[in-house]
Amino acid sequence: MRILVAIILAFISTAAPADNSGERGLGDRAPRAIDVISGLYDFSRFQQGLLESTDLKGNAEVRNLAALRAEEAAKRDKTLKQIQEAIGAEPRIGKTTAVSAGLVEPETSDGPTFVRTFYASQIPEYESAIALLERYLKAPDNTALAAFAREQLPLLRAQVKDAERTMADK
Repeated sequence: MRILVAIILAFISTAAPADNSGERGLGDRAPRAIDVISGLYDFSRFQQGLLESTDLKGNAEVRNLAALRAEEAAKRDKTLKQIQEAIGAEPRIGKTTAVSAGLVEPETSDGPTFVRTFYASQIPEYESAIALLERYLKAPDNTALAAFAREQLPLLRAQVKDAERTMADK
């Protein structure tokens, strides 16, 4: 199942690769729809990278969570792709950071250090995606994307809170 999700995410990422340079390079300007789409595609690629990293290193807990997040990313990307096509936007292509680089080596992959690192690596990515959506909703330029952002915000906020709680418990 994880392989299927990985293939789907790889296809979507290949079909519409992006980076979050739009989100980070905006300054005081409100993000446009393309900035949000690019930033969320990058967030999905991060989640895909977590899945790939946990397939190599993780214990069952982190592998299962990474697979769940990758499936959610695939659903999110499918909706984003429809919005992207409707508005005729083309996300920016950029480099991706290697997720596995920040995670602990395989010999400690079943230990609490790896689990804490796994959750800790997600928090700044979630916070960045949440901030991007919040800024976009202050002055949205596309009603479908604004509705999507309103729908995604509570989910992303709940997931980052879960990651923070789990990291603190480990």
